[in-house]
Amino acid sequence: GSKFVHMVYQFARHVMIEDMKKLSLGTGILLPKVQKLRPEDMHVVKARHRVANNKLLKILQKEVYVIREYGKKAR
Repeated sequence: GSKFVHMVYQFARHVMIEDMKKLSLGTGILLPKVQKLRPEDMHVVKARHRVANNKLLKILQKEVYVIREYGKKAR
């Protein structure tokens, strides 16, 4: 459901941020400080978050559909 999609989205976001931190070590990029700043317009942030959640949900639904169709054809 939507709670699972939200959890997967949060996990993917966390993994991406941690990966960016590792890649930015020694380059002089201040990523850890920048990521914790709060944006001024929270409406835009919430809208982007909804869009990202919806895209992830569509991807997961398509993946389930493809797996089911592949299973049907394999029989």
